[in-house]
Amino acid sequence: MITGSVTPEGIPVVTLTLAGESWTAIIDTGFNGDLELPGRLQPFVNARFLCRNRSLLAAGQIIEEDSYLVDFAFDGENGLAEATCAAHDEILIGTHLLRGFRLEIDFPAQTVRLERVV
Repeated sequence: MITGSVTPEGIPVVTLTLAGESWTAIIDTGFNGDLELPGRLQPFVNARFLCRNRSLLAAGQIIEEDSYLVDFAFDGENGLAEATCAAHDEILIGTHLLRGFRLEIDFPAQTVRLERVV
């Protein structure tokens, strides 16, 4: 199980350790992919180019970006995930990565809980 919190701005987050550092990971329920990672993490996740994707963002904005297959440990299990990389220092966790989890966000209590169910 992974636990986290809701920031004062109302953003559900968990903390992950990658490349020997702690990273804030935002649970983005509007993102139906696996991951968006900071670009500087690419060498640490064994990123392998998959394809160039078109994504539809809020307000109808369409972007093109490279997609990679990456080695990613999550909830104590090593696995593979599809990721894009960006120039910021936050990780976005999408709903596709969470498909085997129960997600509980308690906004009044400011808690987040991810529990594996498969």
